[in-house]
Amino acid sequence: MRNLAASDSWPNVELLFVTVIGASLAAILRYLLPSRGMYGSALLPAVGAAVTATVWVALVWVGLTFDGTWIWVASLLAGVGAALTTALMLPRHREAADARSFQEFSRG
Repeated sequence: MRNLAASDSWPNVELLFVTVIGASLAAILRYLLPSRGMYGSALLPAVGAAVTATVWVALVWVGLTFDGTWIWVASLLAGVGAALTTALMLPRHREAADARSFQEFSRG
């Protein structure tokens, strides 16, 4: 097993940074959008962090460098976009599912 120099560990630290930033942006998004009572407080940060980290790793595998601008922009936009999509679609789906369940249970 080889020793990692300080410069060899930077890509791992950058992955941590971008994941925390993605989760933080998604958490802020929760309080900017309506119907936040329809899902838990940790859902959007979890979605934002997971998508941000996944896109980051995929872009590193493709060949982008961790210190480039576009890897940051693409990863964070993907994480925020996924959190935004979740925040907008989930309440509608849940309200429709709740209405169906209410109709089903009220019949008998």
